[in-house]
Amino acid sequence: MTTHRITLLPGDGIGPEIMDATLEIILAAGAKIEIDEIEVGEKVYLAGNTSGIAAESWDTIRRNKIFLKAPITTPQGGGYKSLNVTTRKFLGLYSNVRPCRSLHPFVSTKHPVMDIVIVRENEEDLYAGIEHQQTDEVVQCLKLISRPGCEKIVRYAFEYAKQQNRKKVTCFTKDNIMKQTDGLFHQVFDEIAKEYPEIENEHWIIDIGAAKMADTPEAFDVIVMPNLYGDVLSDVAAQITGSVGLAGSANIGEECSMFEAIHGSAPRRAGQNVANPSGLLQGAIMMLNHIGQTEIAEKVQNAWLKTLEDGIHTYDIFKEGTSKQKVGTREFAQAVIANLGQKPSILKPVSYSKDAALVLPKYKRKPAAKKRTGRRGHLRALARNGSKRTGRESKGNRNPGRHALHDYEPGNQSVAGRF
Repeated sequence: MTTHRITLLPGDGIGPEIMDATLEIILAAGAKIEIDEIEVGEKVYLAGNTSGIAAESWDTIRRNKIFLKAPITTPQGGGYKSLNVTTRKFLGLYSNVRPCRSLHPFVSTKHPVMDIVIVRENEEDLYAGIEHQQTDEVVQCLKLISRPGCEKIVRYAFEYAKQQNRKKVTCFTKDNIMKQTDGLFHQVFDEIAKEYPEIENEHWIIDIGAAKMADTPEAFDVIVMPNLYGDVLSDVAAQITGSVGLAGSANIGEECSMFEAIHGSAPRRAGQNVANPSGLLQGAIMMLNHIGQTEIAEKVQNAWLKTLEDGIHTYDIFKEGTSKQKVGTREFAQAVIANLGQKPSILKPVSYSKDAALVLPKYKRKPAAKKRTGRRGHLRALARNGSKRTGRESKGNRNPGRHALHDYEPGNQSVAGRF
């Protein structure tokens, strides 16, 4: 088994405690890793670095390519940038993968047979972070959707489903309203789905799809969607399995990958030995599969399931009548270690023999498509040519409620740039 060097971020709040517990478990299971620890997060922010990470830390992350991250605290206000968003963009982590599986009857849930995976595009959409003040009373945020971004994430979802023997991939968009941006995502989904005839595919409008997922999650298997929708619904999906605190996620790029818990740093719980390390442990298990240490990942996951089955629970999932022992962070880790080599008897044991990092083909640029011009293209041409208003854009006919056209003047590039 190859030893891998990984970058470790202990995080803020409860981060250091759950990271210690996670490392203790996977090392006891035999994980072959070497660790470079970096300081990122609140202390770095408050020292004056608005990105929350030093240049030398980026060097370490790029060199090691594998990054295990505990939750961090981003200070409010002051122009501080979200480290998660920065990391995903800087490292090209285009795919966020979040398995959401019920642990009934040992963790309380209304959806006892839920087992879905949400695959979220991770770099584009409204999270591109392009915002500006349009007028004194209007601000604007640009929604960016690209064909390369769509193709990478949709293909990843189908390849994941194929590898994991999943039967269906569902796409959520709002292309009945956002016909070009979400329309492109849906179009690419339909194109790529044809390459996987053995996997069922379907498309839902996001609002009714979200309602169906919250009410009947067993109707879905793998769901792929643009960034914002995926951010919201992956948390919803994790919560309705029983607790957001039990979920981990993988952020996958062509060269680098980051693994984490999906919950926050919970500073009010820091230092009390009460936090549930399960979310970060799930992220670490995904990391072990990604680097090819599938036997260790399988051993840890089955021991974790056996611990939950034994009723040894932290406070967040403890329930009288179901749970048998309320334990702290360190004690929970010790219970998982004691169960290494055992399997659950009621919950379904896992087998990761087929798991490995997915290797997808590089994106190949398509022939240039003819751009749609329409009315806005006409307005851009007017602005470029310095022409006077004509027709509906004439001063007498202007509509102050439409696209800020009441500000349009020939050659006014600052206004023309809004269209």
